[in-house]
Amino acid sequence: MTTRSIGSSRSNDDSKDEEAGTLAATTKTNSRSGADAGFDIQKKASDEYALNPVGSRSSKSSSRGKKKGGHLRLASDPTDQLGGSNGDDGDDAGFAGAGARSQEVENASVEDGDRGAVVYKVYKRRWFGLAQLTLLNIIISWDWLTFSPVSQSAAAYYGTTESAVNWFSTAFLFAFVVATPVVVYALHWGPRQSVTAAAVLILVGNWVRFAGSHSRAEGSGRFGVVMFGQILNGLAQPFVLSAPTRFSDMWFTNRGRVAATALASLANPFGAALGQLVVPFMVTEPADVSNAVLYVSIISSVAAVPSFFFPTRPPTPPGPSSATPKLSLRASLRVFASLEVWLIMVPFFIYVGFFNSVSSLLNQILVPYGFSSDEAGIAGALLILVGLAASAVTSPILDRTKAFLAAIKIAVPLIGLAYLVFVWMPATRTVAGPYVVLAALGAASFSLVPVALEFLCELAHPVSPELTSTLAWAGGQLLGGIFIVIADALRAGPEADPPGNMDNTLVFTAVIALVAVPLPLSLGLFGRGHRLVLKRVRSDEANSAASVRVVGDEENPPPAVA
Repeated sequence: MTTRSIGSSRSNDDSKDEEAGTLAATTKTNSRSGADAGFDIQKKASDEYALNPVGSRSSKSSSRGKKKGGHLRLASDPTDQLGGSNGDDGDDAGFAGAGARSQEVENASVEDGDRGAVVYKVYKRRWFGLAQLTLLNIIISWDWLTFSPVSQSAAAYYGTTESAVNWFSTAFLFAFVVATPVVVYALHWGPRQSVTAAAVLILVGNWVRFAGSHSRAEGSGRFGVVMFGQILNGLAQPFVLSAPTRFSDMWFTNRGRVAATALASLANPFGAALGQLVVPFMVTEPADVSNAVLYVSIISSVAAVPSFFFPTRPPTPPGPSSATPKLSLRASLRVFASLEVWLIMVPFFIYVGFFNSVSSLLNQILVPYGFSSDEAGIAGALLILVGLAASAVTSPILDRTKAFLAAIKIAVPLIGLAYLVFVWMPATRTVAGPYVVLAALGAASFSLVPVALEFLCELAHPVSPELTSTLAWAGGQLLGGIFIVIADALRAGPEADPPGNMDNTLVFTAVIALVAVPLPLSLGLFGRGHRLVLKRVRSDEANSAASVRVVGDEENPPPAVA
């Protein structure tokens, strides 16, 4: 005879402490001793999750999934996709159906008496994976901005113009878009393959760049060779920049996902801050570019090596939403029928694009007005470091409150206003104005990034997180490259006052940034509030309330189940 344990006596402290314990749904035990039964349950769940890392299989009577390549996914036939076949609006009825099927599969996984119990656990090894993902994002962004902070010296060293040096940044960003289809497919099967591919490209790309920069003589740099290495580094970026949402979904509970995504994602602009701040001190004359490329190559190589030991997937999922079978890539494309997704994605594209272009061109924006390269580098570092500090405060709060919509509606107007005010800052010819405005811009922008990425994952669930995050970043990188090209075309001529200023570029930036503001502000209006349900959070809470109790972590086995 079997019994079902629903853990009705769990304490409030247990339910609030992610690190103290992990979630376990228990549904079936036998007459063996309590300790043996507990360990047997965990082993069975581990074996099952190893074969089916995306979602645990349900019983035959309730399963609606298809298994392919070891991954269980929701069926993608015309009658079982996001969009229904009854003529209803695709982004309403379709997502409602997907949410219902997702909930059914999750409940089946928890309550399946034939398959035993599903154990939900978090593992300490996730911190190594998060640390390595963070480190790679720092390094790849530093690779991106190796030349922009010293564009004048780089142009002299490679025997070319500043406009040509800007193409180091532009080609890097466009390479992201080229790699996007491969990245989506790689991340669909897990982050390890993606991180390994990035490490290989980083190693090769950096040393190719040094091969074109080994001579210290001014004008001896080989521009074409360095460009090829820069493109390889650009191809590496999406493999790590798009991975945080997938990694946090796979390894963290809903009380830690926003912070984990923020740490790994915002490490990318932190690397840009290092580039803005450190490279100008490395390069005081054109010949120093060679040493700067060498030092960055050594640091990048050391950071990339641990990637080959990146963890694959947890033996058991951290929570019900992580165990949910994800939609196939083909079926997932229906997520883009949702107006709400586009109201978040379009501003994300624009603001990420402007961050990329302003970071790349900040030296050229400020230097014509008498600022030094060091002062421009500090301005870029303030933009990023203040933003990181703001995100460190807001991310844990949002992890607990889930006030994603409110955070977006506060951050977006502040970003638009900051770009508007910055139009007049270079002409002040003092560091105070640019520093203050860029710090405010960084705080608002960096608070927005992890929130927008996680909110997209919530709205699109059970779409696998890598799809929305990769395409969101790809749009931002594409626009970033386009904005750099436009900015170069809008640069004033040598007869202007001051010569070569980028005032027209700043006006263009402010106008587009302000045009994007109303889009996210309209979320939830006009009777569409029901389309903003946090599906992953609701799924976790529903399953936890029904049949979940807290047990020990990987170093403390679960207690006996009677």
